Amino acid sequence: MSTEALARLAEERVDHRFKGLPPDAAGLTVGELAAQRRNLFTDGFTTPVLTLSAERLEHNLKLMETYATRHGLAFAPHGKTSMAPQLFHRQLAHGAWGITLAVPHQVRVARAYGVERIFLANELVDAAALRWIAAELTADPSFRFVCYVDSVRGVELMDAALRGAARPVDVVVELAAGEDARTGVRTEAECAAVADAVAAAGTLRLVGVAGYEGEVPRADPERVHAWLGRLIALAVDFDRAGRFADAGEIVVSAGGSAWFDAVADVFAGIPALSRPVLKLLRSGAYVSHDDGHYRKVTPFNRVPEEGALEPAFRLWAQIVSRPSAGQAFANAGKRDAAHDLDLPFAQVVRRNGTQRPATGVAVTGLSDQHAWLRTEPEADLEVGDWIGLGLSHPCTSFDKWQLIPLAEADGTVVDYIRTFF
Repeated sequence: MSTEALARLAEERVDHRFKGLPPDAAGLTVGELAAQRRNLFTDGFTTPVLTLSAERLEHNLKLMETYATRHGLAFAPHGKTSMAPQLFHRQLAHGAWGITLAVPHQVRVARAYGVERIFLANELVDAAALRWIAAELTADPSFRFVCYVDSVRGVELMDAALRGAARPVDVVVELAAGEDARTGVRTEAECAAVADAVAAAGTLRLVGVAGYEGEVPRADPERVHAWLGRLIALAVDFDRAGRFADAGEIVVSAGGSAWFDAVADVFAGIPALSRPVLKLLRSGAYVSHDDGHYRKVTPFNRVPEEGALEPAFRLWAQIVSRPSAGQAFANAGKRDAAHDLDLPFAQVVRRNGTQRPATGVAVTGLSDQHAWLRTEPEADLEVGDWIGLGLSHPCTSFDKWQLIPLAEADGTVVDYIRTFF
């Protein structure tokens, strides 16, 4: 990655654009503010403010690096989770092969910060974006770009947009996870037709197969393993038919954040093919993990001997109303907290420098800028208290915050993570 581009993030001025930061920091650069190592609780931060745990982030990065290495997997974590180049940099430093992305804008962000290997887990048929990709490939011989194809029509559109390009665009056929799944080619016969279309297009090069097991209908271990078996069989059949003749390596890719143990199991059985195989895992939510959906579905629940991810997000809000013994309101709502999978979870309360569990407090709803709290008789909660909330779903947590304090366990803020959504 480009260290110069990353360094420029520290030169950005702190101002009204960034929620939760100390008002008296306005005019400082991000780097100057980080160098002050302010304390989240005593040095002017305002609520609501989302924080990322420095220690837990590092733990998660190391754990998935170790997991991928142990299972012989290349790792291209999905960058759409954070859209944070600083985190891309740390993921790459922890052994990632590259970064997975979903749409052209995200690729442009990654390229602006020097990411040299990008896997686009989507079919790309936008002519302007394809011409831009072609220009990037021409300008930078070290840039590796791979994307899905899932239709003959898509191949035709890509070929038309890329006519005259100096380098072919590498593509993988996406196998759908089922008849009612999201995208991808539904049958092996249709996969062959798409591969034939790629072979006839001089602007594209078929390098592998891919898909997303998280879309398997009524997913359970048996169904997920069966679909992954189909993906491997497709790669083997394509290789026997000589469809990867122009590829330097054969890419076989899958892996969200709920079934990467199944991916590791099945990918371990990929037979020897005519070319080296890049077994590419794409799980992304691990970087922050969460206190809700991913805490429940993480594969580490099934394989605890391999370790455990740690939830790294905490949203701090302040109690602004206590209208009755059974109700309170905090000043964080839908604009601040992920709420598409679960409501936030009341975890801790701070008052006068002392932190304790949020016993008897539960989030029951969100307005735009308020959290509705139910308080049981044992709840000790007053106007002015800070309440720490756990969140569910990393993707919709990152996207509500442009600059996220990276805080150590004692509240010392050591850096600020910039996002680009």
